[in-house]
Amino acid sequence: MNWKFFFAGLLSLALAVSCQGGGEESHNHSHEHEAHDHEAEGYDHEHDGHEAEAHGADEIVLPVEKAKAAGVRAEVVTPGDFHAVIRTSGKILDAQRGGESSVVASVAGVVSFARPLTEGAAVEAGAPLIYLSSAHMQDGDPVQRAYIAYETARTNYERAQRLLQDTIVSEKEFNAIKAEYENARLSYEALSKNKSAAGVAINAPAGGYVKECLVREGDYVAVGQPLLTLTRGGGLYLRAEVSERYLPQLPQVRAAQFMTSYSDRLYNTDSLGGRVLSYGRASDATSSYIPVTFAIGADSGLLPGAFAEIYLIGEKREGVITVPVSALTEEQGANFVYIQEDETCYRKQEVRTGATDGGRVEITSGLRGGERVVTAGAIHVRLASASNAIPAHTHNH
Repeated sequence: MNWKFFFAGLLSLALAVSCQGGGEESHNHSHEHEAHDHEAEGYDHEHDGHEAEAHGADEIVLPVEKAKAAGVRAEVVTPGDFHAVIRTSGKILDAQRGGESSVVASVAGVVSFARPLTEGAAVEAGAPLIYLSSAHMQDGDPVQRAYIAYETARTNYERAQRLLQDTIVSEKEFNAIKAEYENARLSYEALSKNKSAAGVAINAPAGGYVKECLVREGDYVAVGQPLLTLTRGGGLYLRAEVSERYLPQLPQVRAAQFMTSYSDRLYNTDSLGGRVLSYGRASDATSSYIPVTFAIGADSGLLPGAFAEIYLIGEKREGVITVPVSALTEEQGANFVYIQEDETCYRKQEVRTGATDGGRVEITSGLRGGERVVTAGAIHVRLASASNAIPAHTHNH
């Protein structure tokens, strides 16, 4: 027997047994790991299933503290009274009563300002605004000319009085001389009372504000030429330009809400002490719009001449669901609101809108009434819906 081959065979057999045992242990150990992984994976699947059941695909979670800090507020919407609305545009105007007035030159002369007259400057009634001087003009000082004409007419009149007593002049001639004297006297008195070293003063006819200055320092003006435009603040008009197709609805218009081009504040003519003043019965040849005019108070802080977006309020409608304009968000041309399901849970709801008066908007579909809708801070709820980090929520629905 070859002992060398015998020992080699035993060694090979021992190695085979050892490898088989180690492989089984490794295989069992691997299965243990797989079982552990499956258990963990099963737990996760179960946990995920619970969360899916708790949340739902269309729910948005926003913690109470974050909602409060963001100013999120909600209200229950119910059908109620609303009104027909005509949406249009218009302008704020000075009222004619005590409104704008022009200051004109009473004499010809060169302009010098009594004080700076910037637009918006306040002026008092009777205060000098502009001086007009003709001291170095070819025709001379108008006050001096008026004085010479007055003195000449006065001398002729006094002489005619004496001649009338002696019947040297007729009654007709005397009356003509007297008329010439009176005219010269009135002209001189009108000019002389405003005469100063700087020239003839042009005074403010009434208190108010400078709306527009039409001349500059050193300009030469003729008699009757406009110098300034004043606004007295006696009242304002809100004039809406309405399309002809709304003519049948105009008799029902009772008020208006409007926003100016320089502010987001929503004004109401009722709160401003306003009223419907008139509306046109026909449009003119140059426009296809019908004017609707409201008289409003001048102490409202509104700027005359400003453009406005106007909502004319018409007849009352009942059983209308409305929400504040701030409740709406827009995505790709569609309108949405957010319904609060509980303290921390919200749901996005698509709605269709109808008429709006600038403050509230009619909901024609998407809400039935009784829902608690987010009316302030809707943008923060929208941002929460887009967030990847949604806080844990275990409330079941």
